[in-house]
Formats: sequence, structure tokens, C-alpha cells
Amino acid sequence: MKNDLLEQFVQNNITEELKNLLPSFPKQNGWMISDHLYQYQNFWYPAIHLQALLNVQRNFQALDTDLVIATNPKCGTTWLKALAFAIVNRFRFDNPSSKQDHPLLTNNPHILVPFLENFYMIDQHPDLTCLSVNAAARLLSTHIPQAALPDSIKNSKCKLVYLCRDPKDTLVSFWHFSNKMRPKNMAHSSIEEVFEKFCEGVVEFGPFWEHVLGYWKMSLESPERVCFLKYEEMKKEPKTHLIKLAKFLGSPFSIEEENDGVPEEILKLCSFGNLSNLEVNKTGKMPIAGYEFSVYFRRGEVGDHVNHLTPEMIERIDKITEQKFLDSGLKF
Repeated sequence: MKNDLLEQFVQNNITEELKNLLPSFPKQNGWMISDHLYQYQNFWYPAIHLQALLNVQRNFQALDTDLVIATNPKCGTTWLKALAFAIVNRFRFDNPSSKQDHPLLTNNPHILVPFLENFYMIDQHPDLTCLSVNAAARLLSTHIPQAALPDSIKNSKCKLVYLCRDPKDTLVSFWHFSNKMRPKNMAHSSIEEVFEKFCEGVVEFGPFWEHVLGYWKMSLESPERVCFLKYEEMKKEPKTHLIKLAKFLGSPFSIEEENDGVPEEILKLCSFGNLSNLEVNKTGKMPIAGYEFSVYFRRGEVGDHVNHLTPEMIERIDKITEQKFLDSGLKF
């Protein structure tokens, strides 16, 4: 979305209430397509996402059967959405990787498992019935920090799956992503500039570490409701974590399915190589914003940060991570 169209979109979808509140919030320069980020309840948001958050907090009514995918941006969201969708819908499609009418072959995972914020970005009371069509449970996603979740989610029995990633790889992925998303008339951000903002916590839905800790603590307090996953561990042992995820989502694999190789078929269907080469993901675009689906697929690898960050940068982030996660029991 070009800058002038983005500004028009923002102005058309932000209430007078928020327009009057924004000047009172701490503000920093944005580093994607938004001019500014605003701090609200200790986290940073573009104005349009802040409007969506307020609408979600006030109006979203969670169901006990809801399944919510939660992540920091650029932490494997697309992959997790695909896996979750394939798991809970596998009884509708035989042999998922070869069946030509499987939705993941013709739809981007972000369409099949939409962001809650996107519904409430343009409507204070959106129609969510589309989430229940042909499904026993609503499957949706969010980048909203745990502390900012609406009470209806916190107080319900709905399940949340949280995926985190090494902050160094998250930073590098976000840097590449943000530069792809910037209008052509805007200069690319340097890795040095983005690095400083990331370390300061000034990133969409950040600070990164507080976002992770919120869901980590919730998973310790309510393990029956929150499944906490690490991207690196999923990449290392994908089948083990797929089986764990299926059980948590209430759709465990039977012995027959495991013997028939159904988990492997799902992993094949949802692999980076398969999804990134599908025509829909090479040429399709997100509704409303018009982002190309291809921007969600870069490398999908672990450890790519060593190709972009200096040893000093790596040491600094590692120290911040150690300090932030001290005594939490969480490590990368």
C-alpha cells in the first residue's frame, strides 16, 4: 500500500476518540510502512493496529472452543498457521499433500487463519461467522501481547498456541520484511538502525522480550490452555512437535494415521519449499492492504543472523535476552 493510500486508510478507520488520544501517547518513528509507533500499555503499535486492539479489547467475545495462534511478528507465524489449519481440517481432506483441492494449495495461510486484528481494524463489530464455516472450532491468530489480550480470551477456556523464536533471527527477518513492505519512494532501513530500535523495544507489538515472557508465564500458570513452542525446536524435530500440537489442539493423530504417514504428509504440505513455490504465494496479495504473499516467504532457516549481525550486535542481544529472561526458566 502506497504511503498516501495508507494514510487515507488509517484516517478513514481511526475513530475520533483515538485521534484525540494519540497525542498523549509516547511516540517513536516507525520502521515499516507506518510513520510512527505509539506506546500503549507498555507495547508499541502503529495507529491502525492500536485502533484494532482497542476494538478487540472492547468487543471481541471469545468462545471456549476457540483456537488462537499467537506470535511476535516474524517468528514462524505463516508456518504455524499452515500446520494448525492442516491438523484441525485433515479429516476433510485425504492425503493432504497430493489432494489438489486442499485449501492450502490455493490459499495463503494468513487467509485461512486470519489475524483477529484485521477483522477489527475496519469494523468495531465485525461478522466472524466465516471463522465457523465447516469447522468445529474457530481457528484464528493474533500478534497482540498477552497482557493486552481481551478479558474474554483470558477468562474463557479457549486454547492458545504461542510460537517464539531466537530474537536475533527475528530481528533479521523483521528487517528484511520491513524493507520489502516499505513503499518504493521510501529508503530502506539499515540493519544498524533497525538493530537499535529492536534493542530498545521499539518494534510493532514489542518489546520482543516482554511479548515472549507474557505468554511464557501464562503457559506455566495454565499449561492446559497455552502451548508454548520454540521455532528452533520445531525445525529440529518437526514430527515430534506436530504430534504435540495436534494433541493440544484436540485433534490427536491415531496410531493408524501415524502408521500411514499422515504427520509426514502434513509436514510436506506445510513445508517452506512447498508453500513458497505455490502460485498463490508467488503472485497473490493480501486483501485490504494489498501486500504480496511472497513477502511472507524468505528463507525459513535457523541462524541466519550470523550473515547480517556483527559479533558485537550478537553479544548485545544475547546479554539483553539473558537479563530479560533471568529467573524465568526460559532460554534460547
